[in-house]
Amino acid sequence: MDLFQLGHVPWVDSQLCYHALAQLGREGLIIVSPKNHYVCVGYHQDARLEVDLDYCKSHDIPVFRRQVGGGAVYLDGNQLFFQIVLHRNSPLAPLNKETFYRKFLRPVIEVYRRIGIPAQFKAINDIVTDGKKISGTGAGEIADCIVFVGNLILDFDYKTMSRVLNVPDEKFRDKVHRSMEANLTTIRRELGLKRAEKWTHSELNRLMIEEFCKVLGPLTHVAEDNELATKMNDLGKLMNTESWLYRRGRVPNGRQMKIRSGVNLIHRVHKAQGGLIRADFEIMEGKYTEVCFSGDWFCYPQDAISVLESKITGVFQGELGLVIEKFYDDYEIDTPGITIDDWIAVLKV
Repeated sequence: MDLFQLGHVPWVDSQLCYHALAQLGREGLIIVSPKNHYVCVGYHQDARLEVDLDYCKSHDIPVFRRQVGGGAVYLDGNQLFFQIVLHRNSPLAPLNKETFYRKFLRPVIEVYRRIGIPAQFKAINDIVTDGKKISGTGAGEIADCIVFVGNLILDFDYKTMSRVLNVPDEKFRDKVHRSMEANLTTIRRELGLKRAEKWTHSELNRLMIEEFCKVLGPLTHVAEDNELATKMNDLGKLMNTESWLYRRGRVPNGRQMKIRSGVNLIHRVHKAQGGLIRADFEIMEGKYTEVCFSGDWFCYPQDAISVLESKITGVFQGELGLVIEKFYDDYEIDTPGITIDDWIAVLKV
């Protein structure tokens, strides 16, 4: 299989290279990092809903829509990308999704372990250490190929990541920032700056290539050729247009952000007869945490909703209805036009 070790390239080339390889029907492993920062949104997302485009424009942060699923992410030169392109019928690609992820994340896990970070696989497609995510991944089909992309995270700009997102309000943005810092880690955070210094980009890339050889077989170093360069140029003319970027994806009911496998931040809106209910909450390993309600409805007594928030916090998703029913049974509460079903509707994921 061909190996494209591209080093640091302009940000757009760090995305166009695997798109072009797949469009050409050529298999390969690409090792690359962007020279500059950008925001990358998933294929099914609506960029206008997911990203604060005005902020990005005023701060010269490009925004790109990839042809692979997943969520919006801020990327820069502190992430080392691996990009695998395989034919759909390749014998190297397991049909079962979890088996596929386990196989192709094993090299990355081994790299982390070799540098002193006890990384583990977490279904369905995460790598974690001490409960914190330490690699971002995505997969999709482009033309007749399967594409799997991911990274080693040397460092991460939590502040900018939380700022480029289009969120309901600043309170939710602060919650995103705090949740990312608590649930997403990096090589520098895990090893400390001094120990991390020895692991340069070139050394980490060398380790990745060694480990990927164990699952992909022998890799042949090749340079970017005219065919690949031409296809990247052609795709760039399409994928750098506003019509591609603003192609409307699925319109969500509120916002849901995956921080890592098992941790999701959610903003939901539900129109009930008694008014509009907004709910901000986190689902952590199947339990509700940090539940907060707001809206234009009425509640008597007024502070009863804070009690409801506390009752739901720590509850498993499958127990939600029972807990809310018990709350209404135990407390003398009146929410005109707001029923138990309305609370369930705004919280059910």
